[in-house]
Amino acid sequence: MQAYKGILTALALAAASGIASAADEVVVYSSRIEDLIKPVFDAYTEETGVKVSYITDKEAPLMARIKAEGENTPADLLLTVDAGNLWQAEQMGILQPLDSEVVTQNIPPQYRSSSGAWTGLSLRARTIVYSTERVDPKELSTYEALADEQWEGRLCLRTSKKVYNQSLTATLIEAHGAEKTEEILKGWVNNLATDAFADDTALIQAIDAGLCDVGIVNTYYYGRLHKENPDLQAKLFWPNQQDRGVHVNLSGIGLTKHAPHPQAARKLVEWLTGEKAQGMFAAINQEYPANPNVAPSEEVSAWGEFKADTVPVEIAGKRQAEAIMLMDRAGWR
Repeated sequence: MQAYKGILTALALAAASGIASAADEVVVYSSRIEDLIKPVFDAYTEETGVKVSYITDKEAPLMARIKAEGENTPADLLLTVDAGNLWQAEQMGILQPLDSEVVTQNIPPQYRSSSGAWTGLSLRARTIVYSTERVDPKELSTYEALADEQWEGRLCLRTSKKVYNQSLTATLIEAHGAEKTEEILKGWVNNLATDAFADDTALIQAIDAGLCDVGIVNTYYYGRLHKENPDLQAKLFWPNQQDRGVHVNLSGIGLTKHAPHPQAARKLVEWLTGEKAQGMFAAINQEYPANPNVAPSEEVSAWGEFKADTVPVEIAGKRQAEAIMLMDRAGWR
C-alpha cells in the first residue's frame, strides 16, 4: 500500500511540474512478484532510458483498483498470470486494444486476445508429473486417462479454487463438452489419494514422498523444485500427444483503458515480446517464451519437446464460470 501511495505521489508531482511525459515513464500494475519482473524492467530502462514504475499485488485487487480509479488511474499496463484473469479484466472494461503490428507478428494468435486487449508474454504447460519410482511413463497417456481405475488412490490434485485448474477444466469442456468433462472430473476426484493441495509445490513434494503417484502441475513449479533438489523422484510427462496436445496457459499484459502514457506503454509491450526480453522473462521463472522464435532456457529445454494445444487461451476465461460449476458438482474442492 505504501509503494502504491508513493507512485501516486510521484506521478502527481511529475504531472504538476510537467516532467512526466509519454516518453519517459510507464506504470505497471503486476500480480507477478518483484523478483520476476524487476530484472526485465531494469533492462528496458537501461536500453531506452524509460523508467518503469510498478506495484505488485494479487490480480483481483489490482483489477478492482484500476476499475475504481477510472480515468484517474496511474496504471498504463496490467501484468498478470493466466488467460482467465486477463479475460476477466477485458470483461470489466478496464483494458483497450494494443493495436500493435509488432505484437501481432511476435506472438501467435492463440496467445492473444481476439479483440487485441492483451497478449501473452510467457507460457507454462500444465502437465502431468509422476513418480519415477512407482510409475512407468508407458502407463501414462492423457489427462482424461487419469480418471481410469488404475489410478484409484494414486492421484494428487491442486485445489479447484486456483485459476490454473479452472482454465484446464475450461479447455476440457471446449474439447469434450460439459457432460463428458464432468465425468472426467468425477473420475479424478474418485482417484484422489488425499485432499487437494493448496499449491503445486506441495503436490510434487507429496509425489516425491510417496503419498501419491501422479498429479497435474505447472511446469515451472517442477523446475524450481528440481533446481533445489536434482535427486527429486518425480518427472514431467507430456499428455495428449496423439490428439490435441498439452494444455498451455500464460502470463500476459494488457493496456489499461485510461493509460496516461499509451504510446510509451505500447513500446514497452512490443519490447517485451521481442527476442531479448522474451529470453529473460521466460528464463527467470523457468517458463516458455510466447514468441516462437525464441528458444527456452537450457534447463527448460531439457524437459523435452511437446505438442501444445492450439485452442485459443481466452477460452479459459469464456468457459471459466462453467468450469467452476462442473468442478463443484464433481466434488473437487
